[in-house]
Amino acid sequence: MPIAVDIDVMLARRKMSVGELADRVGITPANLAVLKNGRAKAVRFTTLEALCEVLDCQPGDLLRWETEGTTSE
Repeated sequence: MPIAVDIDVMLARRKMSVGELADRVGITPANLAVLKNGRAKAVRFTTLEALCEVLDCQPGDLLRWETEGTTSE
């Protein structure tokens, strides 16, 4: 998928668990896992805003565009 999600990176930097982030953002851990693992088809701006507020980051710290065939993992 051309949009890569780097929530794991920010969680590690903030020393925060998925469960804690889900609680603070107000979404279920299952929905956060779908987003975190790049399986989400869409993300609400309100959810993105909450993620950025809780993680003290910018949207570009969580999402990045990759060309087809590029893998960073």
